[in-house]
Amino acid sequence: PMSIFPLVFGTMKSVAALSLLFSSAAAFAPASQSASSSSALAAAAKPIGDLPPVGFFGEAVWNKLTGDWGSDDTGTFLRAAELKHGRSAMIATVGYAFHKFGWTLDNISPHEYLSVTEGVKFADLAAMTPLEAMKNVPAEGITQMFCAIALVELYELTHKDGKWAMEEGGVAPGLQPGGLTGDLGWNPLGIKVSERRRLSELQNGRAAMFAICAWVAADAVQGSVPLNLPW
Repeated sequence: PMSIFPLVFGTMKSVAALSLLFSSAAAFAPASQSASSSSALAAAAKPIGDLPPVGFFGEAVWNKLTGDWGSDDTGTFLRAAELKHGRSAMIATVGYAFHKFGWTLDNISPHEYLSVTEGVKFADLAAMTPLEAMKNVPAEGITQMFCAIALVELYELTHKDGKWAMEEGGVAPGLQPGGLTGDLGWNPLGIKVSERRRLSELQNGRAAMFAICAWVAADAVQGSVPLNLPW
């Protein structure tokens, strides 16, 4: 409800909360179970993101986490967590820009109010900054966002290869080692998930995490970002 930003930023917050609740690392991923579908996580032992001239930044720490202190399954979880946060940040970044540019629901929705009972109008929220607008979304709206993400999280916890898999030993697939990958097996367009596409998703997610952090900081703390943003 409201403008695009509160929807997506609320979703990002919900995702983070559910990550802690379920120790999960699920998220939407354009992947299928064919030869090219192994989700953006592939083998933890060979993580993507190794780019010149930096190389694989943090390789020593990665080796500790996936070797001395953990296993390949630990790497799968960590990469899934990075991808999930990157995907959430990409959605939030787009939503934040939409709000700033005035592409909000007061211009396209046939309804005047976000909440009639609370007296919250779309136009009122569109006139606020994204952070102020988010604070004015009624609790019921935040709850709806949380529940929508919870359904996605629960789906991955209980399904494998797109099928209900709770009967496998009585333990949810998502609670088994390496079970959470962010791959829901949803690829209606049959897109081939190549190494280049995996790397592009990872890099765009990293850039978006920086972008949304900078935008939120610029709105919340005046002077915290030393660059003049176009708004």
